[in-house]
Amino acid sequence: MRSFPSTRRTLALLAAALALGAAPVRAQPFAAPSQADTTLRIYLLTMGPGDEVWEKFGHNAIWVHDPARGTDPAYNYGMFDFRQKNFILNFARGRMLYWMEGFDAFVTLDHYRMLNRSVWAQELNLTPAQARAVRDLMEWNQRPENRFYRYDYYRDNCSTRVRDVLDRVLGGALKAATANVPSGVTYRWHTRRLVADGAASLPIYTAINAGLGPAADRPASKWDEMFLPMRLRDEVGALKIRDASGKRVPLVVREQTVFTATRPPERSGPPHWLLGYLLVGLAMAGAIALLARAARRSTAARVAFAVLAGVWLLVAGLGGVILLGLWGVTDHVIAYRNLNLFQLSPLSLPLAVLVPALGFGKRWARRGAVRFALVMAALSVLGLLLKVLPWFHQVNGEMVALALPINLAVAWAAWHLAGEPAVLGSPAAV
Repeated sequence: MRSFPSTRRTLALLAAALALGAAPVRAQPFAAPSQADTTLRIYLLTMGPGDEVWEKFGHNAIWVHDPARGTDPAYNYGMFDFRQKNFILNFARGRMLYWMEGFDAFVTLDHYRMLNRSVWAQELNLTPAQARAVRDLMEWNQRPENRFYRYDYYRDNCSTRVRDVLDRVLGGALKAATANVPSGVTYRWHTRRLVADGAASLPIYTAINAGLGPAADRPASKWDEMFLPMRLRDEVGALKIRDASGKRVPLVVREQTVFTATRPPERSGPPHWLLGYLLVGLAMAGAIALLARAARRSTAARVAFAVLAGVWLLVAGLGGVILLGLWGVTDHVIAYRNLNLFQLSPLSLPLAVLVPALGFGKRWARRGAVRFALVMAALSVLGLLLKVLPWFHQVNGEMVALALPINLAVAWAAWHLAGEPAVLGSPAAV
C-alpha cells in the first residue's frame, strides 16, 4: 500500500519490459475524447496487493486527465525512500515522513502490470469546478514545501489521504455517508487477513499480530475502513451525490478493470490458525518438560534443553522489550497497552541465561531461575484471565495459545531442576 518506485526505477522497469517484447498497458479514458475535447476528468486508480509486506494492503492514486494541457499525472501519497536520513530510526519511533508525487499515469499502469498487480480505474462524476479543485489541490500538494506528511499505518496513510481529498471536493459527502456506519470489523481483522499468505508468511504475520495493541481491535467505521485502497474503491463506487438539479446520481460514471493479475485473490477473512499456534506451544512445552526430566542423566538432553529453552526465552524477552519500547518511547499508538506483554515479558531475558545454566547444574542459577520463571508463568496466566474482563479486550488468542504452555513448562522445568522447594531458602542454593 505504501511503496512506489522512483521515476528512474519505473522508467527502467518499463524499458526492460519493452526490450523483452512485453506490450505495455495503455489504459484509455472510458469515453475516449476527441482531439478537440478539453474535458478535465478525474479518475481514482486502485492497485491490488503485491509481493512485499508493504504492498499487501494495495495502493491507490488520483489520475488527473487534462487534455487541454496534454498531461496525465497520477498522484499517489505512498512515497518513501530507504535512503532517507534516519529512516530506520524514524521507522522504529513511528515518525516516518512520506510524501506525495505525480507520475505519468500510463507509466504507472505499466509498472503495476509488470508487478502482476491488478488495477481498477473509476471515472468520477465531478463538476468542472470540482475537477479543477482536485487538479489544483494535487499541484499544490506536490510542491516541495507541502508534499511531506507524518505517516500512520491506519489513520493517515496513502489511502486515507486520497479519501480526504475526494471528501473535501465533495463537500464532506463521503464522510457523511460512512463515518457512522459500522464496518463490522477492525484494523486487526483486516491486517491479519491481508498479511497471512501461507506458511512462509508466519514469521511476519506473528510479529505484526503480536505488535498490535487493543487499539487495533476497536470497531472500525466504513470511514475508518478506507485506510485500505480496495475499501475506498468500494465506497466510492457505492456513493451517490446530488447533481446540479438535486437528483441523486452515482459518483462513479464508469469503472474499468485495467489489468487483472494472475495472483490469488485477497482472503475474505483472517486465517483460523489458533489451533496451530496451540499445537506448536504444546509441542514445545512438552519437549522442554521431557528434556528437563532427562537433563540430570544425559548430556545430550542438557544441551537440547538449554538450546530450546534458551532460544524461546531470548525471543520472548526481546519481544517483550520491543513491545514495551513501542508503548513507552515511540509514536506507534496502535501498539500501546499491549496485553501480549503478559506473554512476552522482558523478564525472560535473565531467564535466557539462568534456565540453561540451571540445566547444566549451576547452583548459583537456582534461586533466580525459579523465582523469575514463576513470576513469568504467573504473568502469562494472568494475561489469560484478564481476557474475561471488558477493560482488557484484545484479540491475542494465538499469542496466548503459543506462549502460555511454554512459559508454564519453563517454570516447571526450573522448579524441577532446582530440586526440593526447601532449596529456595537454603544458603547452599545461592
